[in-house]
Amino acid sequence: MIGFRKRIEKASSGKSRIILANDLDDTDVGKLEKKTIANINRLNKYLCAIKLNFHVILPLSDKSLTKINRLAHSKGLQTIADIKLNDIGNTNMIAIQRLWKCGFDAVIANPIMGLENLKQLVKTAHSDGHGVITLVHMSHPGAKLGYGLSIKDPRTGKTQKLHDLFLKWSYSSNVDGIVVGATVPDIISSVKKTVRGHCEIYSPGVGTQGGDANKTLQAGSSYLIVGRTILNSKNQILEAKKLQQLSLES
Repeated sequence: MIGFRKRIEKASSGKSRIILANDLDDTDVGKLEKKTIANINRLNKYLCAIKLNFHVILPLSDKSLTKINRLAHSKGLQTIADIKLNDIGNTNMIAIQRLWKCGFDAVIANPIMGLENLKQLVKTAHSDGHGVITLVHMSHPGAKLGYGLSIKDPRTGKTQKLHDLFLKWSYSSNVDGIVVGATVPDIISSVKKTVRGHCEIYSPGVGTQGGDANKTLQAGSSYLIVGRTILNSKNQILEAKKLQQLSLES
């Protein structure tokens, strides 16, 4: 089976480097499914993938998630489960088994689970063509308070920033991608030099959280993860098309 990195590369090639963050706030389960399906049907021409957050995945049934994933795939999109997975090995395995059963292509995980658990997660995901994307630095306003902490690497005793340690663990685990927020373009540039094409950079935070799409792409981001900037727009198609064009020109 072709791996996730190749599939999303194919889905984005000549089309778009925009991933829709379908992070809907509805508490009505029926509306969650209907709106997600409507978003895929309306916006798929301007996207390469769609991301569903934990609060969207959690209330939906296996049947609903499978329906959503099948529709996305029929439109040429990859699907990412953003549950920021972070637990011991067997718990992680059970979680991804359910996600793969429902049709997801990749999962976003938190390296705080530890290097060995992360390596096991990636190895298992890759065994059947699925992907793992890890958090290196998020985009929300409080992210620097955590990811910017100075910590001591328990293996080497070296003091470094937490996001640097997460990058090292992610890189050495052969992850498919890493998340670095659009609000920290300087870190994107630094990470780009480190990964040297061995994995892609995924950047949320464009627009609503203050990230600039053009600067983010120029800094080296591979894919922009965009939610509210598109979903809350008065003209979703126009906004998505504008970002699509920018992603192809950069």
